[in-house]
Amino acid sequence: MDNLQIYNTLSRRKEKFTPLQPGFVGIYVCGPTVYSHSHLGHAKSYISFDVIVRYLRYLGYRVRYVQNITDVGHLLGDFQDGEDRIEKQARLEKVEPMEIVETYARSYFEDMDRLGVIRPDISPRASGHIIEQIEMTKILLQKGYAYETAGNVYFDISRFPQYGKLSGRKLEELTAGVRIEVARDKKHPADFALWKAADARHLMQWASPWGKGFPGWHIECSCMSTKYLGQTFDIHGGGLENVFPHHECEIAQSECAFDKPFARYWIHNNMITIDGVKMSKSLNNFISIKDALNRYNASAIRYFILTSHYRSPVDFSDQALAAAEKGLKKLQVSIARIQQAVNDFPDVKKAAGAEGLRLEQYIASFRAAMDDDFNTPQAIAAVFDLITEVNRRLDAQDRLPAKEELIRLLETLKQTGGDVLGIFPAGETGEKQVTEKFSAVMELLLDLRLELRKDKKFELSDQIRKRLEKSGIQIKDTRDGSTWQYE
Repeated sequence: MDNLQIYNTLSRRKEKFTPLQPGFVGIYVCGPTVYSHSHLGHAKSYISFDVIVRYLRYLGYRVRYVQNITDVGHLLGDFQDGEDRIEKQARLEKVEPMEIVETYARSYFEDMDRLGVIRPDISPRASGHIIEQIEMTKILLQKGYAYETAGNVYFDISRFPQYGKLSGRKLEELTAGVRIEVARDKKHPADFALWKAADARHLMQWASPWGKGFPGWHIECSCMSTKYLGQTFDIHGGGLENVFPHHECEIAQSECAFDKPFARYWIHNNMITIDGVKMSKSLNNFISIKDALNRYNASAIRYFILTSHYRSPVDFSDQALAAAEKGLKKLQVSIARIQQAVNDFPDVKKAAGAEGLRLEQYIASFRAAMDDDFNTPQAIAAVFDLITEVNRRLDAQDRLPAKEELIRLLETLKQTGGDVLGIFPAGETGEKQVTEKFSAVMELLLDLRLELRKDKKFELSDQIRKRLEKSGIQIKDTRDGSTWQYE
């Protein structure tokens, strides 16, 4: 536990991670606004945080993971003066806003389940916490950090001198480029809404001391995170695009309301790009997760995302996904081969003179990578190094490791590549799919080739071998029979 270093956006450096409460980590990650199907950009974000949560649990922490659902108040426009995204989609589809929310919230969780993303411990909805948001707005008004005008309540950013400490933006810079016509009831164009007045056409509205309206997007996350994790908690995460204004505003209103530090560590994942351009619904250059899952294996998508560091962008292409599928397949087939070796090996001790598998060294390399700000590419490289050594040992029949070592190896790979990275199958069903079923098919093909060779049907036997070679599986024929391995 003591070696984990996290890059903190707030300090702009890596810091040793020390939780508020020994043995417990509270983490809040901004969830999706559910007005359409999720895209691969969402996959990168939530797979990245899934691995972070998994690793914290691997280290022995009890983790409470909170990830909200935004179902109201996320308005179009940089300073949140536009139209509610969910209401706009509801009009387009001619349904109730909450029908949009239910449809796309279910779609989101279906996608995450298929990608192997473990569900959060708590998934609060913004619309279920209106009372908390009204109460927090009251506190900010009473303390003089907010003001009301015509049923709208705005946070006065001039009252919080530290505004901009997360993003590095200065107050005087925020006026440039702002459309003054949409901010005429504000003291400063960059003041942000805590509560918005709603007219009769706005379907999602609630009674408040300032008239009927709905909450601002930023205050939703402040209320939900502090309700379930405390007014100061360990980790706040989200996409890099949320640093400003969303997370900046969360800090301002939370620290002014509670007179305490808000989140101690801020983690932001970078984006997926297409031809170097950010994947975005607003740019109409996105690929939905559902479309991607129709074209690529779910595990390959996850593996593709984890081969880049969470703070680095990753460029999507068919070639990149094909390479990911090939790399993952090599690992999976190797695990199937190891499992088959366990099934076939006699239950004997390690042969005299045979080296150990250096599992402790592998675990140390894996943990060093993950302790370095969750460096999944390096962690995957450690997995490959171990798999390469084991394949080499299995090829060298006179230097075979002991059966009990192979069993420990499989358990170690399950814990690291499976429980932490999620790129190996989890649970009995997944293991059977990659090990028993694949190995059974390969044994069937080897038996078939043996029969063909006995019948002197060498041409057909060679066709099977060549077809397998195209899939990266090498067949070696010897006097004692045939073996296979993935190259």
